[in-house]
Amino acid sequence: MGRKVTLSTCSLNQWVLDFEGNAKRILKSIEVAKANGAKYRLGPELEIWPIMHHNVRYNCRVLFLNRKILLIRPKMLMANSGIYREMRWFSPWSRLRQVEEYFLPRMIQEVTGQDTVPFGDCVLSTKDTCIGTEICAELWNPNSPHIQMGLDGVEIFTNSSASHHELRKADQRVNLIKSATTKSGGIYLYANQRGCDGDRLYYDGCAMVAINGGVVARGAQFSLDDVEVITATLDLEDVRSYRGELCQPLMEGQQKPCYRIKVDFSLSSSNDVYLPTHQPIQWMFHTPEEEISLGPACWLWDYLRRSCQGGFLLPLSGGVDSSSTACIVHSMCVLLCQAVEDSNSQVLKDVRRVVGDDSYTPQNPKELCARLFTTCYMASENSSQDTFRRARDLAGEIGSTHVNINIDVAVKGILGIFSVVTGRWPQFCANGGSNRENLALQNVQARVRMVLAYLFAQLSLWARGRPGGLLVLGSANVDESLTGYFTKYDCSSADINPIGGISKMDLKSFLAYCAEQFQLTSLRGILAAPPTAELEPLKDGRLSQTDESDMGIMYSELSVIGRLRKISKCGPFSMFCKLIHLWRDVLSPTQVAQKVKHFFRMYSVNRHKMTTVTPSYHAESYSPDDNRFDLRPFLYNTHWNWQFQCIDNQVTQHDDLLIDQWR
Repeated sequence: MGRKVTLSTCSLNQWVLDFEGNAKRILKSIEVAKANGAKYRLGPELEIWPIMHHNVRYNCRVLFLNRKILLIRPKMLMANSGIYREMRWFSPWSRLRQVEEYFLPRMIQEVTGQDTVPFGDCVLSTKDTCIGTEICAELWNPNSPHIQMGLDGVEIFTNSSASHHELRKADQRVNLIKSATTKSGGIYLYANQRGCDGDRLYYDGCAMVAINGGVVARGAQFSLDDVEVITATLDLEDVRSYRGELCQPLMEGQQKPCYRIKVDFSLSSSNDVYLPTHQPIQWMFHTPEEEISLGPACWLWDYLRRSCQGGFLLPLSGGVDSSSTACIVHSMCVLLCQAVEDSNSQVLKDVRRVVGDDSYTPQNPKELCARLFTTCYMASENSSQDTFRRARDLAGEIGSTHVNINIDVAVKGILGIFSVVTGRWPQFCANGGSNRENLALQNVQARVRMVLAYLFAQLSLWARGRPGGLLVLGSANVDESLTGYFTKYDCSSADINPIGGISKMDLKSFLAYCAEQFQLTSLRGILAAPPTAELEPLKDGRLSQTDESDMGIMYSELSVIGRLRKISKCGPFSMFCKLIHLWRDVLSPTQVAQKVKHFFRMYSVNRHKMTTVTPSYHAESYSPDDNRFDLRPFLYNTHWNWQFQCIDNQVTQHDDLLIDQWR
């Protein structure tokens, strides 16, 4: 009958400037698509390099058939907000439904036998259907190209994307694609990049095929497979029937139709009566706890194998943050063992190269963790036996190579140098010292730990007779970065940080998940303990310092404040105006004012720390990352005189109103 089409899309783990590896993965995906019977294969964004046209650089898709280029389609709507700065590198194509001639480079002419090809905004008309193109952010735009293309009769929409992972984002992407074909019918193919291509982002796959508002095939969101191809067979008549009832009156009124390029090719065949079609499936989304377990773990593995290092080292304090980082590494080992069991030859090859043993095959996650992961508990005279035991027990359960280090000798040596020069020996507040002395003594301990972490990272494998070094992992969460509640150049300073974009509240939920999922019973004690830096003297062997008392604000409150600051673009006064309603059941306007002013003082005083913060996995839309996501000053007027006065005026008016009501 000639109405059924078999189409493939894919997720590829591409790496910036890895031309040979990228080409190999592209070719493999094409081979798999052909083996699956597909006559159209879609790949992710920028799998074909950028193109210069009239000395302007464009982000393009190149569509070709049988060694002939059919069309070069430049991106029209750029990703230029949040984590993206696409217009720094590319220009948008602004000539809607217009096509120009593009003169091919000589090396391409020799391959295709063509001098020029079409370049611009148009669609392909085959003998049996019409195919249109979107590129990544164009799907998210309120004026997406698929809207007009659908009204002009395009039946198959294709989207090459490089969309990164954020917690709780996957459903937005899926709903956009379902909506695109619910409104006017059609088939939608979505391809996406996968993995860490060299920066803070993890691209999370989710290649899919949808028709008339329903997803019929999907790929994995998190996977160690470098190439994943999704294939589906669909009936074009289903699109035509859907549109015939819902959309025909709208299609008649279009003023300027899409520019069409005719292609002497059919996606369908004449004998397809017995060819089964794919039916809608239900998309099961990961919970945020599962996302934390999987996304950063895949990102860590890509970073480790591509950096050619021998594993990771983590200062493990026995608290929630460092334990979360440890559990993510453990999850990585679980994924690696599963991939090897599933006969993933590339993963096995990479594991052997990382551990330096060409005959090695991992037996279980715990055994693999001992080879890849070193943890160290860095005790001082201010450390408690409770945190020592928690770190030791967790290391034992996950299987890391664990060492205990005492930093007191190094700390006293540094203070001795200061004492020789100044004749003074600083004291903690508990021993009669000032706040300046107290803070300086805490910072010395924290910075000594960073120095020792890098020493052991460089020489631990040398001491064991193995080549290479270890990557130092950080464990500062997004809320601590937001307030600056960490020492500059302490253990938060590392090579990479898998939890730097994740809130404290999400990390606690993640550890509760790990306790059950991986049977790590030691996590229950870690979750029950109050968060503490353990940098001040103990009282009778017990904690005298907790994070939330030091910060003067609760972690649960910081998550709300962080979203208002970044996502809602709130300054002190507008944040106060929102929080007096959000927190009206628990805090008075006066208390809200105190919280807001305290936060903005901390935020502005410590903003400079963001300029040196460890590169972190981007997982949260309110991250304060200074590198390219949250571009703000790092020298603020920390008094906020005008803003705070506005808050005080509102509090005074509220109090006066209450007094009048009582009279």
